[in-house]
Amino acid sequence: MNTLRAKLAVLLTVVIISVVCILTGILIYLFDPPNERQAIGPLVEQIELLTQANRIAPKLVVVQQAAASGKVESNLTSWLRDALTTRGTPRDVIVSRKDDLPLLSIPLDQGWIVTQITDLPPGGGVFHLLLIWLAVTTLGTMAVALFFANRMVKPLVLLERAIETVGPDAVLPELAMTGPAEVRVAARALNSLSSRLKGAMESRMRLVAAAGHDLRTPITRMRLRAEFVENDEDREMWLKDIDELDRIADSAILLVREESGKSAPEPIRLDILISDLVDELRTLSYDITLTRAAAGTAQANRTGLSRAFRNLIINAATHGKKARVAVQSTATEIIVVIDDDGPGIPPGLIGQVFEPFFRVDRARMKQFDGAGLGLTIAREIIQRAGGSIKIENGSLRGLIQTVTLPATQLLPAEPH
Repeated sequence: MNTLRAKLAVLLTVVIISVVCILTGILIYLFDPPNERQAIGPLVEQIELLTQANRIAPKLVVVQQAAASGKVESNLTSWLRDALTTRGTPRDVIVSRKDDLPLLSIPLDQGWIVTQITDLPPGGGVFHLLLIWLAVTTLGTMAVALFFANRMVKPLVLLERAIETVGPDAVLPELAMTGPAEVRVAARALNSLSSRLKGAMESRMRLVAAAGHDLRTPITRMRLRAEFVENDEDREMWLKDIDELDRIADSAILLVREESGKSAPEPIRLDILISDLVDELRTLSYDITLTRAAAGTAQANRTGLSRAFRNLIINAATHGKKARVAVQSTATEIIVVIDDDGPGIPPGLIGQVFEPFFRVDRARMKQFDGAGLGLTIAREIIQRAGGSIKIENGSLRGLIQTVTLPATQLLPAEPH
């Protein structure tokens, strides 16, 4: 964004300065302002005229005791003396400037004639003035260019800020339709997009929830009919498939609840939550070890966050045979690392682990319970709490699940 603003400002500045330079050059060419050498001839004639006037009518010419003070213009003085010598009337005249006023001092036998030079260019010449003019023009142009560049990129800035404020539910906040016409148009379009996205997401969630609920009735009927299958092996296979359908329906409904849930967050001691989960799952015969439990507090929904870490830890202990959990804490974030001794995930499939109903090997995974929504639900809960989750293969074996949550501080308890 800043790059685009800078490019627009530079482009506007270059265009305006180029136009000003071209027009200034044309004006200089047309009007041909005088330079110092062009003023030599009139100055020689002025010196001769003043000298003659002093001889004919000395009372009409003011004579001073000393030459004019100020900075001596050495080049112009030398040119003027040379011109006088060429005319056969050499004089040690002096051209000086006092407070940027050009003065001519003509020596006489009894003093000096001091007069102002009216047709001499300012100090430094025309090009010096031109440089000052271009510098002032450049500064003014840059200010104007920055103003209009900011105005031109304002809709893009609005879009950038809107994207940055997208919440965990992936819905854009409603933007105020104020300001220039471009900004109002951009805000109206973003609000319309947000409304359509929200409607589409809610429609999708209602569809999934309705499908999950509607599946319960035929699943129940299938379960009742399967109980009357005489062959024990066939009946067991039917019931196993029905149980899997039931888990899929329950997981779909749970996913909808998590995505649409608006439970108020609360401060949670993650080290205590993880420690309790590890103890609970170890009583259920899961091979889990808590290697580190650094104290840290996060702001989230307790039930949802507990479900998320339960899914991740059970996933590691089930598919990785043995799981290790470590809680690390800094001043700004809490990191929970869960690693296991499993086979990991093929690199080509690791980018799909959060997709609903994802299975690495469906034939091999039939021996494990679950509908393939555990990681999807866990990521939804963690993102809603403002955190992130990353899954990668270990350097030697197994899978590493890393959860990062923003750290908060517990408020001191009020005295009773």
